[in-house]
Amino acid sequence: MRVLVTGTAGFIGNFVAERLLARGDEVLGLDNVNAYYDVRLKEDRLARIKDHPGFTEARLDLADKEGVARAFADFQPERVVHLAAQAGVRYSLENPHAYADSNLTGFLNILEGCRHYGVEHLVFASSSSVYGANTTMPFSVHHNVDHPVSLYAATKKANELMAHTYCHLYGTPMTGLRFFTVYGPWGRPDMALFKFTKAILEDQPIEVYNHGRMQRDFTYIDDIVEGVMRVTDRIPEPNPDWSGAAPDPSSSYVPYRLYNIGNHSPVALMDFIGELERQLGKEAEKRYLPMQPGDVEATYADVDDLQRDVGFSPDTPLAEGLAQFVAWYRDYHQV
Repeated sequence: MRVLVTGTAGFIGNFVAERLLARGDEVLGLDNVNAYYDVRLKEDRLARIKDHPGFTEARLDLADKEGVARAFADFQPERVVHLAAQAGVRYSLENPHAYADSNLTGFLNILEGCRHYGVEHLVFASSSSVYGANTTMPFSVHHNVDHPVSLYAATKKANELMAHTYCHLYGTPMTGLRFFTVYGPWGRPDMALFKFTKAILEDQPIEVYNHGRMQRDFTYIDDIVEGVMRVTDRIPEPNPDWSGAAPDPSSSYVPYRLYNIGNHSPVALMDFIGELERQLGKEAEKRYLPMQPGDVEATYADVDDLQRDVGFSPDTPLAEGLAQFVAWYRDYHQV
């Protein structure tokens, strides 16, 4: 197939593009390779796939309406996997307009491309952040998520609403994926795992928020990619049992679905740090800090719908995933 993938210099997008190319698909990769974090890492990710004969790169900002429209017109994608976004909860407190440009305007341009060029299926990245102030665990796609606690989360919730609207108006099948704390080799430097590893190896203190009273559903990159691939290949259909009198947020009367992709096994932050210390063979100096604005205390994915519909649920043990990350980090940074 011809698959347009956004965010191919990013963590998840790079791995998804690699998997699509490996099975013989043609991939057009869109990324603006911005400086939100180390551009060298983004270029090195792209180097993993750029010489593949099935890959075409387009350096393009998603907020560029004409540029995105041109990319759709030239490539004529059959499916779109939209993984580009301005990420990060804390960064959204300092640079809110970057989130409007990328996550709202950029997503609108992707929706317009899907509308005008007959895309068979749009798969787009949402986030576990949309659960916001929810406290019922595990987080389910059947729960209401109307109380975000960061602008980043609000833009991801907005993406889900925008996608449903376009699905209703124009009939393009759409699936949103709520990712839970993705980690692994080639990961993002702004994430806790990368920061902790760097600090520990450099004998610097690590910052432990909410005095360590946090839980995260850490999900290994290979599991995320497997979930994305399976969902991309499954075009959603309208839910015949959906009712406007008791609306289920996870599906609709139109071909629209939402799924969690998480390890469905939350890990206490202090246990996570302890396992990382074991993998590195060094103990961290810890600086305990209060909860940060926009953060949530715990995440925990209910993946029953994903398992039912595509026969898959993530299951990589944390120790195994951390070992893979640490091996990559030592090699990449020559530590």
